[in-house]
Amino acid sequence: MGHIQDRWFKVEKDAVTGKPVLDAKGKPVKVKTDLHGVGLRYKVRYLDPDGNERSKTFPNGKLALAQAFLHQVENDKHKGTYLDPDKGRVLFRKLGEDWLNSRTFDESSREGTEFRLKLHVFPYLGDKEIRAILPSHIQEWDRELQKKGLAETYRRTIFANVSAIFTAAIDDERITKNPCNAKSVTKPRGEYPKVVPWPEQRVHAVRAKLGERYRVMIDAGAGCGLRQGEVFGLSPTDVTEDGQKLRVERQIKIVRGRLVFALPKHRKVREVPLSATGNAAIKAHSEKFEPLPVTLPWEEPDGKLVTVNLLLYTRERKPIYRHSFNHHVWKPALREAGVENPQRADGFHALRHFFASLLLDDGISIRALAEFLGHADPAFTLRVYTHLMPSSHERTRGAVDRVFSSTKRKAA
Repeated sequence: MGHIQDRWFKVEKDAVTGKPVLDAKGKPVKVKTDLHGVGLRYKVRYLDPDGNERSKTFPNGKLALAQAFLHQVENDKHKGTYLDPDKGRVLFRKLGEDWLNSRTFDESSREGTEFRLKLHVFPYLGDKEIRAILPSHIQEWDRELQKKGLAETYRRTIFANVSAIFTAAIDDERITKNPCNAKSVTKPRGEYPKVVPWPEQRVHAVRAKLGERYRVMIDAGAGCGLRQGEVFGLSPTDVTEDGQKLRVERQIKIVRGRLVFALPKHRKVREVPLSATGNAAIKAHSEKFEPLPVTLPWEEPDGKLVTVNLLLYTRERKPIYRHSFNHHVWKPALREAGVENPQRADGFHALRHFFASLLLDDGISIRALAEFLGHADPAFTLRVYTHLMPSSHERTRGAVDRVFSSTKRKAA
């Protein structure tokens, strides 16, 4: 069992016998020590589960607090929930870096997470001990991000990263609670605005303004639901022999400033239906622009080199660099097609939304749409596109009318 030492007073002992000197009431007489009035008064001493001596000091007037701490320690030891206080002394920055290094991210996700931590988290929480970060600190930090004008959806992503670091600290028995989950903390909700698909006329107009070299991108984006990086990594050999499906096996993305081949987002290889017009567009493009063999590292800048015959490439016969393409080709095409404010026109992703709206209008299931889009979870697909689904009220009325039509009633 532990005990509490009063550093300011000690029991007076008989110089001859060495026994405590008692007062008239039979209680030990206490005298001031050399430490009286200096520093913290009460020192809790106890043994941890490994038999190591531990201590914690409390100021004058806080004897009850010291007693409560000792009681909590002994109770935690008994229940097997005791935590080594030294483990909680690690700085959040160190813990965050260790957490990031241990994650099984792909390199582009790792790079993005590292950027968010360095820019928006470490300057505020990095130099605090993990055990000392309170819910109030989390609220203050998030308020600072709001003042910087960060979108709520972006703040939600950052908040999730920070919460994950605290969760890892709990799993490592450094702390007992995640301050991000406290009732007093308001988490950024960051609900995404409702998707408004492009009208058909806009899709055709943008396709016309892109020109022959890049026109097939519209067929892949709006006709197959591919992401921009997946289109950049497309090869004519990805079309199945019967011409009815397109295998989405790779993408081109930027990792630490370099182009690399990588698996599609969520590391999900998939097949999507390929229309006859889409197949014809790919064939026509391949005849006009012979596929270009391009060699890039796989997943990481120092990864294994892989060669793919790309369907799309620049006039300089190089793989397409996303930032350059969007600035010099995509946004000018949007402006020429009459798109107002192309900076906020939802980018190439608008074509995926168009593809999704077409399929939902035709009655395809959310699960099938999620598979074709390469989403990790159909629930996400439902949240994003549920408002585009045909009205359940209209479907219900139609179904009932088909069963209870006047013609069928008369026949009965």
